[in-house]
Amino acid sequence: MRILGLDYGSKTVGVALSDPLGITAQAVETIWRKEENKLRKTLARIEELVSEYQVEEIVVGYPKNMNNTLGERAEKALEFKEMVERRTGLPVIMWDERLTTVEANRTLMEAGVRRENRKQYLDELAAVFILQGYLDLKGNSITSD
Repeated sequence: MRILGLDYGSKTVGVALSDPLGITAQAVETIWRKEENKLRKTLARIEELVSEYQVEEIVVGYPKNMNNTLGERAEKALEFKEMVERRTGLPVIMWDERLTTVEANRTLMEAGVRRENRKQYLDELAAVFILQGYLDLKGNSITSD
């Protein structure tokens, strides 16, 4: 069963995909858009990926504040979740993504990616961290049962 991981941002959506066994997450792409509220093409691309990879579940990063409250970005992520659910008909899980972008940026820095090139990979790497966190929890709950 393949699972799609999404890091929803104001101008991009980072995309990651699990392997068929649901053990590892790999970066797929970053979907770019000109304006925050222009989501038609973004949703169409997600639909294409769902079909192409026979995705059965989607995980969306949930950008909670560090004190666990919900801000404007979290509200927008919930609206995005609802749109993705309507468009794909698949279950969409919200996954706490606090510090995934910081972790992704640090990883890119350690890999020697130049600052001007990092944005190109940042969101899809953040999507990998979101999805991998979910897969790890799911895998641990299966083995501990």
